[in-house]
Amino acid sequence: MNYLEIIGTAIGVIYLYLEYKASIWLWVAGVLMPAIYLPVYYEAGLYADFGISVYYLLASVYGLGCWLRSRGNNSPSGEETPVPRLRHTPAKLTVPLTAFFALLFMAITYLLTTYTDSTVPIADSFTTALSIVAMWMLAHKYAEQWLVWIAVDITSSVLYFYKDLPFTAVLYAAYAVIAVFGYMRWMKIIRKNNEFNN
Repeated sequence: MNYLEIIGTAIGVIYLYLEYKASIWLWVAGVLMPAIYLPVYYEAGLYADFGISVYYLLASVYGLGCWLRSRGNNSPSGEETPVPRLRHTPAKLTVPLTAFFALLFMAITYLLTTYTDSTVPIADSFTTALSIVAMWMLAHKYAEQWLVWIAVDITSSVLYFYKDLPFTAVLYAAYAVIAVFGYMRWMKIIRKNNEFNN
């Protein structure tokens, strides 16, 4: 599976760059990458990651639909920035998203410990549940999705090193670093859009 891991890693780098640029093409890479990683995760016994790859495929189609429906060129910088523009996560969503994550985490942990031979059910469940929340936030262009991804990426990097997936582990370590810059860039775009509208 090494060749699939390398290809998936390469597409992952492209995906991250496109997300950083807030490009609609990130969703195309978002379909390809999980499709490639399905056999990799299954072979490694990362069953929650296998399951979330299916979710990523569906979420990428959903995200692409959201961004296509709201496409427009009204960024003060002249970049293509679909409407609704990049924005902050509304405070009213904090509790529902946290509760949803907690329920998902408990449910996935139960499934992994009860029905699979996973050796890392807690870590696998944590990254899976948090990724589901982050992907939804990305589809709605909430800047704080980057903060959620940082937690996912750091945990995933450690997990993949432990599961002997070095290329993927390095990819996720890079994700964590770049996510910091992605968050800062999206915040800058939000500030520019706010100034543009005032």
